[in-house]
Amino acid sequence: MPVRLRIRAPPEWGVEPVPVEHRILRGIDFFVLWSSLGVGLLVLVAGSLLVPGLGLFEALLISLAGSLIGSIMLASAGFVGSRYGVPTMVSLRPILGIRGSYLPTALNVVQLVGWTAFELMIMGQAASSISGQFLGGYTRIFWVVVFAAWCTGLAIGGPLAFVRKWLERVAIWLVYFSAIWITIQVFSSPKVWEVLARPGDGSLPILLALDLVIAMPISWWPLISDYNRFSSTVRGGFIGTFLGYTVANTWFYFLGAALISVMDVQDIIASISLLLLGNFALLFILVDETDNCFADIYSAAVSIQNIVPKVRQWKLVIAVTVIGAVLAATIPLAQYEWFLLMIGGLFVPLLGVLVSDYLISMRRGDLSIAAFYEEAPKLRLVSMIAWAAGIALYFLIVNLYPSIGASLPSFALSSGLLTLMRIFKNG
Repeated sequence: MPVRLRIRAPPEWGVEPVPVEHRILRGIDFFVLWSSLGVGLLVLVAGSLLVPGLGLFEALLISLAGSLIGSIMLASAGFVGSRYGVPTMVSLRPILGIRGSYLPTALNVVQLVGWTAFELMIMGQAASSISGQFLGGYTRIFWVVVFAAWCTGLAIGGPLAFVRKWLERVAIWLVYFSAIWITIQVFSSPKVWEVLARPGDGSLPILLALDLVIAMPISWWPLISDYNRFSSTVRGGFIGTFLGYTVANTWFYFLGAALISVMDVQDIIASISLLLLGNFALLFILVDETDNCFADIYSAAVSIQNIVPKVRQWKLVIAVTVIGAVLAATIPLAQYEWFLLMIGGLFVPLLGVLVSDYLISMRRGDLSIAAFYEEAPKLRLVSMIAWAAGIALYFLIVNLYPSIGASLPSFALSSGLLTLMRIFKNG
């Protein structure tokens, strides 16, 4: 009698609340997850944007301040998923309405497809640097396809298998080792003290630099509850997220600025390759870089399910990966700074709306699981207005008054405006 082998598909966590028995991730799990997602080649590239506009010491202070502010915002957004077990785009339904949540969903999918493209692009470049151009002009495309296939497999496997079986057992240790090695090599250079004392040229306003740092953790908040919904406690999810991302983001933003300044090479990948055993360190970072790509692909699929919940997640994962891989061959990395500021402009004010609304709702104790589903309104216009006002202020400041910084004013305007409109409406 022939033996039939049955391959069981991994569970798909869609838009329904995660059952309590599957909320098993602890604070240390989230520290590992978010410290992993807070590092990578693209974070180093973002850090390199801080110099020579800022001096290296100024870059350190801005990296720390921006990471603290952004990580507090990020972890605050995650408490909704930890408490109710719902993904991020579903958590917006009580605030914006079911139809209202479709707009941030679409914007989030666009940014995640963009991040997927940037991740595949930088991984393809780094792998080509290590391997050499063994396929000529097609070498980078070859590596893009390889990494796309691997990240697709991770995304189909889902968050629990990703964190417990891949990240904690393999990837995080490689990236910690490589990051420590690169840091030691950079700061053992005889030039480092001279570079630390060198002032910036003033071409980058300090508060605009702060916006660039805050933009990185903010880029993660529209997907944070896709992972923090598996948290065993709200407190553990918050502390693990905040500490993990603050440490990693500060470290890699400053390290990116230091690499460019000390090695005097404008290309991050080339500057790492010049270090002692630099290609080995670059290889280890590449292993962890797939974690960021996994998160972008997986959360894009989950976000799309907020609009079309019956479509199988694995099909969406493949579609997102294919689009990201195609874009990776066409988008110039020169658009990266604009991309970061665009993300900040769209999602910092939305976070202000979310925090304001949930603080009011939780104080009144009127939020239940049904509020995310059958009891969710179709559209809440006041929240959309508050969000739009924050977006307008952010881009007005970035384009006309970049020296005053846009993140905190736009966050304050959206959250304050919604609070005032709620008070007048209820009063």
